[in-house]
Amino acid sequence: MKQKLTEWLKRYGLAEVVSLGLTVVSSWLTFHWTNSKITTALVGTWVGNVGYFGTILIEDILLAIRQLGLIGKKYSLETFYKNVRALFVEFGIAELIDSFFIRPTLMYYIPVWIGDLSWGVVIAKFAADITFYVPAIVSYELSKKRLRNFE
Repeated sequence: MKQKLTEWLKRYGLAEVVSLGLTVVSSWLTFHWTNSKITTALVGTWVGNVGYFGTILIEDILLAIRQLGLIGKKYSLETFYKNVRALFVEFGIAELIDSFFIRPTLMYYIPVWIGDLSWGVVIAKFAADITFYVPAIVSYELSKKRLRNFE
């Protein structure tokens, strides 16, 4: 189990750090510009998602480039489509539920409940991550051998 936890941390850790930073900063800026809790929740959710999935996609592309380089092949548009397809399989279900319901709801209510925007956003993000990672990790484990081999 320790090996799996290390693998998942390596897979998702940097993306989480990027997402957390972007979520907090974009939420704070949005609230101060708009004074709208709904807009803040939505912007924080979506900016965090762009940072998260952008980081994961870049890491996957670099991994594919390394794998292909070992066998003398080049990264191509077809390989890029394979990277994107693997991400859809890994995150599709989890992301739909997370981005359109769970995360914006928590990003709206938790800051209101605790009375602090920054801490509320951080707590909401981690609470939403729990429901996000269960299906995402299951999908990752089921798909990684078939969808992540670029040789």
